Amino acid sequence: MNALNRRAFLAGTGAVLSGAAVNASEHSHEHGEHSHEHSGQAHDHGGRRGNPIAVSTYSFWRFKRGMKMPIVQCIDEAARMGFDAVDVLLIQIEDQSKAALNKIKRHALINGLDLCCMSTHQGYVYPDKAKRQENIDLTIKQIEIAHQMGIPIIRLNTGRWRTTRSFDELMANRGIEPILPGYTEDDGFKWVIDSIEKCLPTAEKYGVILGLENHWGLARTPEGLLRIVNAIDSPWLQVLLDTGNFLEDPYDKLDMCAPQTVFMQAKVYYGGGLWYTLDLDYPRIGRIMKKHNFKGYVSLEFEGNEDYRTAVPKGLKLLRKTFG
Repeated sequence: MNALNRRAFLAGTGAVLSGAAVNASEHSHEHGEHSHEHSGQAHDHGGRRGNPIAVSTYSFWRFKRGMKMPIVQCIDEAARMGFDAVDVLLIQIEDQSKAALNKIKRHALINGLDLCCMSTHQGYVYPDKAKRQENIDLTIKQIEIAHQMGIPIIRLNTGRWRTTRSFDELMANRGIEPILPGYTEDDGFKWVIDSIEKCLPTAEKYGVILGLENHWGLARTPEGLLRIVNAIDSPWLQVLLDTGNFLEDPYDKLDMCAPQTVFMQAKVYYGGGLWYTLDLDYPRIGRIMKKHNFKGYVSLEFEGNEDYRTAVPKGLKLLRKTFG
């Protein structure tokens, strides 16, 4: 091809490509609504890929002596390691004044991290109505703290019978404990359901979801967890699913809870677990959650003995591979 013909060919090709680009742009604008309808599909040009990965501040502490790291330092570590968000353990915040909470919120923003969840502690499995009210009031205060920090969900516990002397003993018994003498399991479920219902107006007022976790107590099994969530039947009470709290045959149990799950905490045990170790099949867990179209945050909870500086990045890599 001589130089003249080559120039003519390239000019013609450019005109065709320019026309194609214009037509594609016009087609995109004409069918914008159709594109939005399919925005959940993965594309090479813009669609979000995978679940955002958070880290629980518990991962840097693990209730180990001398390891109670300030939340702002946890945020620094999370940003350095490459997480998308931070899941705050409330009892790790020693100063809960508005000024201190605002400082944490500001620090997260500057570091480009969401504050995506606040893990709280409470319990409603008490025969004493005044004791239950004390925990209702506590939960309401926790909702207000989450709202102050811009956090959209708190981790909620049912509480337990407390017939086991210590948490170490509870773990030795695989989370199972006897019912308080003179009462039934149905009594416990009624106390929990009635108590959570009293928290819901505040949750709705502030736009903070109560995420009931498959923790110890009456939500230790999927049947118990879903019994509470389904009985209350509110958009402000949903499932917060922990991969490490079904100690036997977890996968069918995770599958049962996944359709109502809005937030996931994913445990890893590098260096051996503090109380127990589970050999969790994360590719299988990822397939379960994908089957149920779970799009929410996945928060790493490192609960092992390895140094967090090596263990937490390994956990992030695992979750990126599974849910990314």
